[in-house]
Amino acid sequence: MSTIPVQSFCANSEAAAAVEQVRQESLAISQGLKRQDAGLLDELIVRYQHRLLRYLLYLSGNREQAEDLFQEVWMRVLVRGAQFNGKSRFETWLFTIARNLLIDQRRKRTMSSLDELFEAGGDDDRPMSFEVADNKPTPLDHLSSLEDRERVARALLDMDTLHREVLVLRFHEEMSLEEIAKVTRAPLSTVKSRLYRGMAMIRPKLEHPQSQEAV
Repeated sequence: MSTIPVQSFCANSEAAAAVEQVRQESLAISQGLKRQDAGLLDELIVRYQHRLLRYLLYLSGNREQAEDLFQEVWMRVLVRGAQFNGKSRFETWLFTIARNLLIDQRRKRTMSSLDELFEAGGDDDRPMSFEVADNKPTPLDHLSSLEDRERVARALLDMDTLHREVLVLRFHEEMSLEEIAKVTRAPLSTVKSRLYRGMAMIRPKLEHPQSQEAV
């Protein structure tokens, strides 16, 4: 009779406990937002303010615009908090709101849809011919541990929006590929394509900084 290794059993138990904890936290946030709990909103702002502003900065490339959107996002959370059902993580819903607000703002300013920029298909969005394990560190994770954060930030800002957004959500926000697909409203295969093509583009900038600066 086969037996399950103790270490494997413990690891599975810990993973299940972590998933349940996230689920319970999401449900608690959902219930608090439905009650319009001001204390909960303050707690959420403190917890997510740096991550949200960083995402908006990378997405917009403009601090003033990012700060304006930051305020709008939390107003939207306050007004539409009852729409969060707790079935996904709060940050997934929060970042989706932020992205949609940026799209709306750009559409009003340019009279064209930013959705076309984000969702436009092309050679870079063709499905990848291989699957990538989502629970393993990405090549960018390894690079970031060796490189200065400011140089990583500059390299990201030099990239196009499509690939930069996916890298920021995966690397900075540590979202799963499935969560990124929800935020960006893109198929999972497209997210994988953008992630790995984005890493291929950023790698030379991080591995050869001197040659980049000398040009």
